Amino acid sequence: MSSAGRWGTEAQGTHCREGEAGYNVSLEGTMGDTQRSPTISTDNQGIAVQNSDKAGSKVQETAANDKPPILVRESSLARIRILARREPDMVFTSLAHRIDLDLLKKSFRQLKKSKSSGVDKITAKQYAENLDENLYKLHQRLRRGQYVAFPVKRIWIDKENGKERPIGITALEDKIVQKAVATLLNIVFDVNFYDFSHGFREGHSQHMAINELREKCRKLNIGWFISADITGLFDNLDRSYLREMLSRRVNDGGILRLIGKWLNAGVMEGNKVIYPDTGVAQGAVISPVLSNIFLHYVLDEWFVKEVIPRMKGRCFIIRFSDDFIIGCELESDARRIMEVLPKRFGRYNLALHSEKTVLIPFARPKSHDKGGKGKRTFDFLGFTFFWSKSRQGYWVIKKKTARKRLSRFMRMLWHWCKENRHEPMPVQYDTLCSKLRGFYQYFGVRSNYKALETVFEYAEKAWRIWLSRRSQNGDVLFEHLRASHPLPKPRIVHNI
Repeated sequence: MSSAGRWGTEAQGTHCREGEAGYNVSLEGTMGDTQRSPTISTDNQGIAVQNSDKAGSKVQETAANDKPPILVRESSLARIRILARREPDMVFTSLAHRIDLDLLKKSFRQLKKSKSSGVDKITAKQYAENLDENLYKLHQRLRRGQYVAFPVKRIWIDKENGKERPIGITALEDKIVQKAVATLLNIVFDVNFYDFSHGFREGHSQHMAINELREKCRKLNIGWFISADITGLFDNLDRSYLREMLSRRVNDGGILRLIGKWLNAGVMEGNKVIYPDTGVAQGAVISPVLSNIFLHYVLDEWFVKEVIPRMKGRCFIIRFSDDFIIGCELESDARRIMEVLPKRFGRYNLALHSEKTVLIPFARPKSHDKGGKGKRTFDFLGFTFFWSKSRQGYWVIKKKTARKRLSRFMRMLWHWCKENRHEPMPVQYDTLCSKLRGFYQYFGVRSNYKALETVFEYAEKAWRIWLSRRSQNGDVLFEHLRASHPLPKPRIVHNI
């Protein structure tokens, strides 16, 4: 599949720079978002030829005396946001020129400054040493159509079941441009997304999804759940369907070609580059936005417009990226959805995991039932949900850290304390405190204090054991360690 043929439709709009759409730098030339080669002056033709042979280098030189221009004012995306909200069906045909120096700089600042690098071997710290000039040259290549995407470096991380998950690490400049494009796509498509879609959206979070799940169960008298798992969404996502879905609201040739370049850049594993025909790189900055758009049309819109009107009882769906759960009041409705759900995903060349996609009875226990807990549970976003009695004796839905998540975090603590026991004490202490605070920040919800306490006690134990094995001078006492380096104690962060 060629990038130009599949992702290169001609943009229908004009790229003028007036009013709110004003450009923030004084530059000449076109944006380079059509299929034609950009016009280059005679003086720059020789330089362009040299650059074409060095497309994979860190920064391409555009002119011997090129310098970053003086920013006139910040660009504003407010007008795009207003138009997107005012006209939910409007198709945007002129967005690529919004990727200016100001947006590129904002995108760089919003990136996670990880020490790991892609195939370009450039870290954020190195790039920031000459940030303005590097971003200016990147912007010039975008304007002239000379931007070339690097292959994605693939690494493998362990999963709870002993298998491995592929993660893609993109080159730094690819991350910057992807973040800029993701910002534009989020502004345009956010008005179309439903409120029950919480993944990677401004103003949404996992905790909002968890709280909504509990409230829906309580108000709608939900008795059955469909817990589904999509098999390899990021690896099997159909690119032709993705392009058609993107074009429903963004039909800018410049934006579509950029996405096409990233999808067709290839994947580097070791010293070998492969070019898959399907999927997006899991771990790339642009991937969560693309998967959100894809699942919005495949699942969300279908459920709201086709499924809910055909149900006899009440039902709901909550989705966070590729994780979703469906709740139904009646068993007959749940079984009907369970029957058609694989067919719906199969229509778009996706499949549901046969073992992980299950129908779970989760009705409220009878008031006279003995015992303090219900019989059935289900997992969602790292939490296990279950029925339990409150202090007043009423049946309520509670949640705790899922067993797999808890054991994985504790194994990580043990391994980290072992591998870093010879590091200076201040370094160990600061890092361990940061890990515990991160765990509390996510899992610190009501009814989950016991899991937080278990992790806290285990962290103290693991740290003391491996500090004691640094030398033959004897064991480190708990009392001394707690007095000199007290670890942060568990606390409930979210009142949900």
